[in-house]
Amino acid sequence: MKVAYVYPWDVAGDPAAPERIAALGVDAAALAVSYHSTRAATPYHPRHRVLDVPHPALYLPVRPSAWGRLVPAAPTWTPADAYLTARDALKAAGLQVHAWTVLTHNSHLGRLHPDLVTRNAFGDPYPYALCPAHDDVLDYCDRLVREILAVAEPDGLILEACGPMGFGHQSVHEKTAGADWTAAHADLLSLCFCAACAPRHPSSLRPLIRRHLTPRPPLPNPPTSITHENPTPGTPEHTARGGPPPTRPSDMPAEEPPSPLTNEARAARTPPPPGPNTSTNEPPTPPRTQVQATPVPAPQPGTPYASIEEALGPLADEVRAVRVSLSAGLRRRLITTIREIAPNIPITLHVTPDPWATGAFAALPEGEPGADVLVGNCWGDPETDAARLSRLADLCHPGQRVGAYVLALPPRPADATVLAHHLSTYAKAGATDFHLYHAGLAGPTHLTALAKALNTLH
Repeated sequence: MKVAYVYPWDVAGDPAAPERIAALGVDAAALAVSYHSTRAATPYHPRHRVLDVPHPALYLPVRPSAWGRLVPAAPTWTPADAYLTARDALKAAGLQVHAWTVLTHNSHLGRLHPDLVTRNAFGDPYPYALCPAHDDVLDYCDRLVREILAVAEPDGLILEACGPMGFGHQSVHEKTAGADWTAAHADLLSLCFCAACAPRHPSSLRPLIRRHLTPRPPLPNPPTSITHENPTPGTPEHTARGGPPPTRPSDMPAEEPPSPLTNEARAARTPPPPGPNTSTNEPPTPPRTQVQATPVPAPQPGTPYASIEEALGPLADEVRAVRVSLSAGLRRRLITTIREIAPNIPITLHVTPDPWATGAFAALPEGEPGADVLVGNCWGDPETDAARLSRLADLCHPGQRVGAYVLALPPRPADATVLAHHLSTYAKAGATDFHLYHAGLAGPTHLTALAKALNTLH
């Protein structure tokens, strides 16, 4: 199956959109029914070229009786029933319409209900990330799929962010790239310590993460001579001779409450290393033995760990089980609800075999027999993405299919030959379905290249 992803505003108000999408050679449209905030180009729309979507919204009429504590917002930039309008137009063009449903990624609800969002080991909230460890979040997601099935009447459901969100997020004016954090740091920052999650973790996990994410302050300009007799473990002299670093930064005790200070401020308040007395009231005490020392480079922030498993050490298995259980619990609850209401509707999951994954593609390290299609992200290196698809294929149960979530936008070139090669690579890895991102955002050259590449599939 070939599925083109679109937003309601790509179709509603543009009479030419359904035929343009169908002409790509796709079988279905993945039409966003519940979606997060964004700023979207609309290169074909007769009334606008850029649409600002300031908050997440449900593109169906919001019926108060259908909701519990968490109530989704309605859009103001499209009619309240934009999904229904777009659905009818796409179906009239001969396309199936699958409801593209974003679940735990919702900054509007997160800001209204800060007690329900993911919090890292320092207590920092991620307002865009509803944590599925909370019953209210599970209830909201359950009600969301029930309402979509009842009102939208889709030909299929596509579930995105069906698990915890994490540190990585394309937020407004993102300013996190300069912190010298590695992928392992991002994984550590993605572990949740909200009121529901914290009791599930080992008590030693929070202080361990804080130590990994608290950089040592840069050393001052080294003196021309330093005392080298019986150095104290943990001081710069000890480190210079190859001794172990301190087990915990002096300003970050294991159970220190979350600090609003930046890393720079934390570094500034750290007591200086032992050295000559610089008080104006007492003369300096001469060292007993002095030797010339080679200047010691300032330590780099963070840790050298290559993976979160290495950083967590013996805690990794227990913490991983907690993380995987959050995605599995939400996923199985929703699949049970969907099968009760619409036993034969196709269920597509955006997933990854990576057990530490957070975000749009939820962790699925052991498979899910209740779903019909497992879709893996294919926005990176094609060979790496193909390997991920192969792992998903290995997890499939009889009758399940693997889908490739294919990027047809920059930085991918508007080149049909290149895109066709990517599609072929994914097909060889086990993909039978191709989810194409994005038929509304792509301009004429990329749409033309995509249509030609799809024509090569058999």
